[in-house]
Amino acid sequence: MGLAKRLRKKYSRPLKIWDKEKIAIDKDLMKRYGLKNKKEIWRAESLLRKIRERARELIALRATGKGEEETKKFIQKLNRQGILNKENAEIDDILELSIEDILKRRITSIIFYNLNKAKSIKEARQLVVHNHVYIGERIINSPSYLVPKEEEKMINIDKPTTIKNGEQSA
Repeated sequence: MGLAKRLRKKYSRPLKIWDKEKIAIDKDLMKRYGLKNKKEIWRAESLLRKIRERARELIALRATGKGEEETKKFIQKLNRQGILNKENAEIDDILELSIEDILKRRITSIIFYNLNKAKSIKEARQLVVHNHVYIGERIINSPSYLVPKEEEKMINIDKPTTIKNGEQSA
């Protein structure tokens, strides 16, 4: 179990960091999705790896004649999270997921690409970090927050107010 005080990494580094093609792909992802560093990419890759691993386990269970109900639950969970966007999805569709499917569900990506509430992806990240983004009544201050489909409609942005000559204006 381990101690509650001990935090563990939520990612694993790639074995070959200095690969030219990988660097170019990562740089493009960082620019397109407003990521701070490569650890955020590695964290998304780790989450995708766990999802695919669970899908392979469910395929093995189905081969033995069990696991139909678990497969349906897993697909429904991914649909609720918005990672899998197909109504009649199969287990093979889970294996076809890419890292971009994970990165599209981050709150910064949704604010910029889906809601068009920011002029750039970096402005969307700044709005989140500076506590201007709410989901319902909760303040979201983590740009890596993965937004479920049902919460996507509840995203509100409180634009910062400026103070001029003692008066507050929006």
